[in-house]
Amino acid sequence: MSRSTLLDDAVEHFAQNGIGDASLRTIASSIGTSHRMLIYHFGSREGLLAEVVRIVEQQQRDLLADLSDLPIEEQAEQFWRRVTEATLVYGPLFFELSAHAMQDLPHTESLKADLIDVWLPPLTDLCVRVGIPTDQAPAYARLGLAASRGLLFDLLLTGDRAAVDEASALLNRLFTLQVR
Repeated sequence: MSRSTLLDDAVEHFAQNGIGDASLRTIASSIGTSHRMLIYHFGSREGLLAEVVRIVEQQQRDLLADLSDLPIEEQAEQFWRRVTEATLVYGPLFFELSAHAMQDLPHTESLKADLIDVWLPPLTDLCVRVGIPTDQAPAYARLGLAASRGLLFDLLLTGDRAAVDEASALLNRLFTLQVR
């Protein structure tokens, strides 16, 4: 199996089974390969998990791009709904690996830049499209990313989707007020 196929299968495995504390052998068996093949391609269980986070993050950025033709309110609503659904599956892994990246653990070296830096250009472009001045858009993009991640963290800890959705809608309204 190719690295790409293994990674796609691992993403699907985690989507169906959650993250849990499955061993590399258990994950390998579930996706029809050997733990040695996963070690060869990803170095370790943590290396595989870091790559899964990178793939899920890329899928979310692709979704943002795919929704860009919609009116901004509908784009925001659909994007938030899909991201919260993904967070309920992958969020614990995302935040665990984010903590590993903060500790500079080796398996997160390539993931570290993908957690923030790759999100800022598309979010900055979105801010400009909705009318935020170009010189202010990068700060708004960073604020939006940080606030959204905080709300997703809240969702995972409290399970209060209604309150988190309400706060996300408020954040969107505050951004909209800025451009009026």
